[in-house]
Amino acid sequence: MRDASRRRAGSGSSSSLSTLSRRALVIGAPLLLAGCVTADYSSERDGGYMVSAVDTTTLDPGLMRQEVSWHGKQKPGTIVVKISERHLYLVEKDGHAMRYGIGVARTSATNFRGSAVIARKEKWPHWTPTSSMMSAMPVYRHYAGGLNGGPENPLGARALYLYRDGHDTFFRLHGTNEPESIGHAVSSGCIRLLNQDIIDLYNRVPVGTHVVVES
Repeated sequence: MRDASRRRAGSGSSSSLSTLSRRALVIGAPLLLAGCVTADYSSERDGGYMVSAVDTTTLDPGLMRQEVSWHGKQKPGTIVVKISERHLYLVEKDGHAMRYGIGVARTSATNFRGSAVIARKEKWPHWTPTSSMMSAMPVYRHYAGGLNGGPENPLGARALYLYRDGHDTFFRLHGTNEPESIGHAVSSGCIRLLNQDIIDLYNRVPVGTHVVVES
């Protein structure tokens, strides 16, 4: 009798586990179709500074770094920025891309558009506001002499400098000390990423990488 009871109990447990597994698959299917989240947004020490953790409970999952399908015509290794989507894509082989959430310019007119090349890469970059930035936001005049790299620097942990025809466009792909701004139109024109994401992108792309910025 005890053996029969055990067999019945075991049969019931398997059925329950099977039901739970099917349910988990159904619930998880949209996430699998949407893309594979690969990001780690915990705190880390980097170059003598601390990169703060991101509270992912306040972050739209669609803005987290993840590998997705890619159907564009750009060659692998190309960066494609889609302003209206608030996404940056690093095109990979075999129809895939690494996708990052971004913050964009607060006004459409100040967004960079077109093609450029990454001509410089900097860790914990120095920042000097442009004259147009200081005109638009007078508080930036306090930093007219520049600001050294560090956690308080608005360029964050990394910067990738966009050049066109050998000339600096003064637009950058960079980190941010305002993670809550990702997904919004807030910057003076540059494209900002979470610090963990710009570090990841920095490590993946060399100088000379082509960048396409679309509306």
